[in-house]
Amino acid sequence: MGKQTLRIEYGKYITEWGQKNKDIVVLEADLKESTQSIRFQQAFPERYFDVGVAEQNMVGMAAGLALAGKIPVAHSFATFISMRACEQVRTSVAYPRLNVKFLVTHAGISTGTAGTTHHAIEDIAIMRSIPNMTVLVPGDAEELRQVIDAAMELNGPVYIRLGAGDAEDVYGFEDCFKIGKATRIREGNDAAIITTGTMVYEGICASDILKKEYGLSVRVLQMASVKPLDVEAVKKASIETRGIVTVEEHNVLGGLGGAVCEASAEIGGVHVIRIGIQDRFSAVGTASQLMKAEGLTVENIVKSVKDLV
Repeated sequence: MGKQTLRIEYGKYITEWGQKNKDIVVLEADLKESTQSIRFQQAFPERYFDVGVAEQNMVGMAAGLALAGKIPVAHSFATFISMRACEQVRTSVAYPRLNVKFLVTHAGISTGTAGTTHHAIEDIAIMRSIPNMTVLVPGDAEELRQVIDAAMELNGPVYIRLGAGDAEDVYGFEDCFKIGKATRIREGNDAAIITTGTMVYEGICASDILKKEYGLSVRVLQMASVKPLDVEAVKKASIETRGIVTVEEHNVLGGLGGAVCEASAEIGGVHVIRIGIQDRFSAVGTASQLMKAEGLTVENIVKSVKDLV
């Protein structure tokens, strides 16, 4: 397995899409090197608009461009789009179901030492609660490309969430992303690990350790499509295994864990353990330090599955 920086891979891929579709326009809120939208700017300066630190205005512009028949892709950090511009996203884009794509980076606690103002631990919950919004969180470079393809083919608003760091390559040739569907990365019926975003790598590692060291057969479902959620896959995991562990770089309230609990509650009698940010603001430190402090580790996933079964 190799590692890829998803922001860089995204910058390359959206530029490829710009070559294929001249209706795609890119908007940026003064973070073009961080989000890597700069690559699109260099290739298509006439279709690139850097609005400065004005996220609310940027969303309004995106809505206008969508009404004019363009496919706007608006960029910023996750915390700024989901909170600073939340009303504009909701009312100007989602309510009329306009064809705007939001590509956000530096999600979760990946900004590390930038602190609480830049940690995005609430954004999935916010965006998931907005009607008409699709929420996608890819886990590696190949899944990211498939997510972008699916988002561009969908006529409606989409929120695509990326972290700031590198991501391990986990997708195989047979793995295929579809909106509203989970990707089954590992088979197993003793328990199920459901991940989203780059936590899929930790989920895979945990599943392999549990099989090798403890003889447990643990299913891994990568839920890059948080909304719409693959309810059927959750229900099958609820029935066919002894319990579910969800793993996300997000508050356990309202994110993947919340969505899975909502779906599994209809089955009844299902034990779900949620690994994520335990409804608190993270400290300041490097991303790796914060991930360890919040229990977003292979070791904690292994322990949680063992406790479950």
